[in-house]
Amino acid sequence: MGKNIGFVSTRFAGTDGVTMESGKWATVLRSAGHRCFWFAGELDRDPEKSHLVPEAFFHHEQNRWIDKQIFGKKGRTSSVTEAIQTLKGLLKVQLEAFIERFSIDLLIAENVLTIPMHVPLGIALTELIAERQIPTIAHHHDFYWERTRFSVNAVGDYLRMAFPPNLPNMEHVVINSAAQEELALRTGISSTIIPNVLDFENPPRENGRTRAEMRRLMGIDPDDIMILQPTRVVQRKGIEHAIELVRELKEPRCRLVISHEAGDEGFEYAEWLKEEASSHGVDLRFVQTKIADPFNEEMNGEDRHSLWDIYPHADFITYPSLYEGFGNAFLEAVYFKKPILINRYSIFVRDIEPKGFDLIAMDGFLTRRTVERVREVFDKSERRREMVENNYRIALRYYSYANLRRWLNNLLTNFFGVDLSANP
Repeated sequence: MGKNIGFVSTRFAGTDGVTMESGKWATVLRSAGHRCFWFAGELDRDPEKSHLVPEAFFHHEQNRWIDKQIFGKKGRTSSVTEAIQTLKGLLKVQLEAFIERFSIDLLIAENVLTIPMHVPLGIALTELIAERQIPTIAHHHDFYWERTRFSVNAVGDYLRMAFPPNLPNMEHVVINSAAQEELALRTGISSTIIPNVLDFENPPRENGRTRAEMRRLMGIDPDDIMILQPTRVVQRKGIEHAIELVRELKEPRCRLVISHEAGDEGFEYAEWLKEEASSHGVDLRFVQTKIADPFNEEMNGEDRHSLWDIYPHADFITYPSLYEGFGNAFLEAVYFKKPILINRYSIFVRDIEPKGFDLIAMDGFLTRRTVERVREVFDKSERRREMVENNYRIALRYYSYANLRRWLNNLLTNFFGVDLSANP
């Protein structure tokens, strides 16, 4: 019999990695007969299956005030502790209401017990899990020790308690091998590696949007060469390297398009990128429409544009990230059979590169030889075809929904003692 599964985070909206990966998990779980429900401070899921609590959003004014008092400082006042506890109490009541409202059998904590973007919510959820002994999968995308902005803080006691907690009724999932090792070394917690995945068993279908319509939305003419940077506008994405590539290609028809919006970590980097592109004569475009999560099956309608409407029209993908927990944009480029320039960030080198993908790689800086290899992909269609077809075959083997289905079923079997993979 299928279970009622509650996803919990600060946000399930837009196209950030946590939101999109949770959508994939929900798709696979629903296909096995389970029912999925959502708790967050910002939501674009079906309201009938959602519990929206604005105070749970990491940008809520109360949480932003707390963040300013506890990060970059080594001590906190009693008033800050009181504010944390007060907000924790409110959120704990709402979490209880969520569990009762939807008769939740299993919680999936999406990064909310991993990175301390919302300390009161992490504490509230930890206490609730400990008290109720409710089965929980803690899905960890990026830990606080991986981010320098959390290295000086006044909440070491809370971080040790809840980011992540070590509880007997909890299974921990990480997305790469380095995180698995570091989690074990720091906390003694064992974990399962489940990398990001895509539905490689089912290639992308035509979505009905015409090439002309989508290019018009992106300000791209029919004869332009579209180079897509399919990431959020945050500094660790290394978007300046994409600007440098377009500059070095010296092809006036090239347009560099960024698909996601800025704002999660401020707007200064976005403004600097605009200035950098302008000073080097690079035509930089931002998609001028709200982009929806393609894995949000409950809310995607014909009037909503998703990443899946953009990828088919790209001629080349840039992904020069300095750091990634795994790399959704890498898998998406492979899924849509697009050639890609990738920076050899540490997780890519350790977990992905050994699989044998055929990519154009840079090692922290762009060389003349790398630029020539990009030109070769543009000029030689046979080379391009061999590259993308080989990459798709490898991804089908290692990063498909079939793998995710098996991994999730193993975790659920650990909790409930029976194979829940078949439809009821």
